Amino acid sequence: MPQQGDHGRGDTGRPGGRTRGARRDSGRRQWAWIGAVALLVVAVVTAVVLVRPPDHHDDRTITARRTAAAAFPGGLAQQPVQDNQAGRREADARAAGDTSTAGRLAVIADQPVATWLTDPDETATRQVVRRVVRDARQQGRTPVFVLYAIPDRDCGSYSKGGTAERDYLPWVRSAVRAMAGSHAVVLVEPDSIAQIHVCERLGADRLHLLRQAVDELTGRGLTVYLDGGNEDRVPVATMARWLRQAGVDRVQGFATNVSNFYRVDQERAYADRLADAIGGDPHFVVDVSRNGQGWRGTWCNPEGAGLGQPPHVTRGTTRLDALLWVKTPGLSDGTCNGGPAAGQWWESYALDLVANRRQD
Repeated sequence: MPQQGDHGRGDTGRPGGRTRGARRDSGRRQWAWIGAVALLVVAVVTAVVLVRPPDHHDDRTITARRTAAAAFPGGLAQQPVQDNQAGRREADARAAGDTSTAGRLAVIADQPVATWLTDPDETATRQVVRRVVRDARQQGRTPVFVLYAIPDRDCGSYSKGGTAERDYLPWVRSAVRAMAGSHAVVLVEPDSIAQIHVCERLGADRLHLLRQAVDELTGRGLTVYLDGGNEDRVPVATMARWLRQAGVDRVQGFATNVSNFYRVDQERAYADRLADAIGGDPHFVVDVSRNGQGWRGTWCNPEGAGLGQPPHVTRGTTRLDALLWVKTPGLSDGTCNGGPAAGQWWESYALDLVANRRQD
């Protein structure tokens, strides 16, 4: 080796050669040791970089989002006569000769409204789904369904109920089979995620159950939105984390303001913040069925509420896919402020919503 040859020459021929050679040899060994340590440090750093856990965004598989037009082909379908609650009351009023009431109820009946699936009975649910899908196909438009039968629904409050724990996924599976390939829009369990914030017993089990429901809903020719709460309910970072756990990366996005009263500008601003926090550009829809007068101080049958703007699909230039009438105007929120049981028709309230509707 070169170092060995240099060492031999420096060790002979003149006094002191061995001492100087020893010093040179010691210095070279010191530099070799330093070089070896440096190489080891580089190797360790490289290994750490290669094996460090990826950023939480790096390992996510995110579905391709559809355009608004692709999510709602043909636009929004109206409900069949049998499922149009305002339409049935309008017909009753006309039959009784009350054209004034009939004309006001027609303001609700003439708009496309989502169909809620709340009956734990699988056979009854399939019948509703098939009827709505068949009617929407005849219109050449898109039906909107709301799944609302999750176990411990509404955390025991006004809309309590739902399926038994063991029956929920078979119920979802049955409903999905009836709507598969229909291009229907499905809103999954309003309140189911946001309510975790105040009903701690729901917790991780609820999110796991929703993720399993997403498994049943994806790949079936449907457009799916999860529960996104509303702008004054759950901190954005928390809601984003819960939505990711529930499987939002695998669906079109989330729905906000369902059965609530916040203005569109408020909800859009909230939904955009939430979409940014989730990452992956999820889209969203907003319920505008009763927000024509904005927030009225309570979510439960507030006085002075009015119909919002007519439901419609957007032009698709933003993440907002559609403004929907998700809640059926005229159905009670519960036995509060003089209302009947949750989900029951309350005609005087329906007429007030028409009287106070947004006019622009």
